[in-house]
Amino acid sequence: MRENTEDKEGSIGEVKRMSESDRERLHRLSEYQKRKKITMGIGKRRLVAQAEIDRLSELLFIPEETRLDSMEIYREAWENDLIHGRSIEKVLAASMYMACRKHNVPRTLDEIEDATKVGRKDIVKTCKLLANRLGLKLAPTSPLDYVSRFCAKLNLKKRVEEQAREIIEGALEKDITSGRGPTGIAASAIYIAAILCGNRKTQKDVAEATGVTEVTLRVRYKEITKELGIKID
Repeated sequence: MRENTEDKEGSIGEVKRMSESDRERLHRLSEYQKRKKITMGIGKRRLVAQAEIDRLSELLFIPEETRLDSMEIYREAWENDLIHGRSIEKVLAASMYMACRKHNVPRTLDEIEDATKVGRKDIVKTCKLLANRLGLKLAPTSPLDYVSRFCAKLNLKKRVEEQAREIIEGALEKDITSGRGPTGIAASAIYIAAILCGNRKTQKDVAEATGVTEVTLRVRYKEITKELGIKID
């Protein structure tokens, strides 16, 4: 009976000794597994982000340099812990819009919204956050940046584009554009130019092609024609 007791005590002591000696190893193994799981999760999310940026770039006809920079902005946001607690879709949409602005690739907020399904207000809010936290500066967009693309969408002739540019330059000189969205100014100038060049488009057609409302179009083109002394029928 005594021998059995001693055997049990010896076994318990051995288990205790094994637990103490293996504790550090088991802890290291546990930490490794946690890190591996986190790393795999990060890798998977980055692949998802890469695939989404590739999709957006193809959909919006984004140049390669701009695509790469949008991924770089997203990577910096990730490394600075700006993704945590925020929608990845919002950060991706903002990264794409910021890269387009940086490389002077004119894509409107409406185009980014349509492609990403992220509301324009959320895109603007996230852009401001990233710009502030990452120290990025975005130059303001000019109405001139949108003229070529909008004219192409409307299948307008080259002389309409040239006339629209002249109208915008006149509006810029007289500071008519101050505080007004560049797409609305561009759309209005194109609408006016198309009429002057005998290549008239309806307000509805211009509004749909440029992403501005018909109300904005009417208000802006009336402001421009009045200030520049342009008469249209």
